[in-house]
Amino acid sequence: MATKRPDELRITDPLALRALAHPARQRLITELYSGEVLTATEAARLVELTPSATSYHLRALEKWGVVERDSSSGDGRERPWRSTASSISILPEAHRAAGRDLSRSSLAKWFVGMDAGLDRLAESLESGRETGMTSRSRLWVTDAELEEVKGQMEEILKSYRGRTRRDHPEDSRPWDVYAMVLPAENG
Repeated sequence: MATKRPDELRITDPLALRALAHPARQRLITELYSGEVLTATEAARLVELTPSATSYHLRALEKWGVVERDSSSGDGRERPWRSTASSISILPEAHRAAGRDLSRSSLAKWFVGMDAGLDRLAESLESGRETGMTSRSRLWVTDAELEEVKGQMEEILKSYRGRTRRDHPEDSRPWDVYAMVLPAENG
């Protein structure tokens, strides 16, 4: 009987930030946490590394409980890897304990991917296709209301998770979604 995976992996260890920050590992996390189950060879094509180097990164993520071998498939020679949960969150206490520089460095890795996505959006708009969405707002909310907003955003995203490269509606395509709620400048 298969055990149900948790909905969320909550990272609290500040040392995990460094382990998760590598660009190849970020891409592996993105793919596996979007529901993909990949062998090291399949993952290597996505991250543009050798299968050996990709295996190294997968094992490093395994040490932190981020990914695991999928024992339900594969031929034994090259078993696939999968996420250990449906989503991953790095909690504030990990960032606080890591210190400002390591925390900022870890977060900056996201912006590399986001910057590339903004380039793709600009190219798409330039070619006449309307795709993507950008939105910026300022909310005045209590801490309790902020938790409610974050929960609602997570529920919306959760309703579309689990679709993969192999299993998705015919007319769908992948989209990278970044959700950030950042403290505003006082003023």
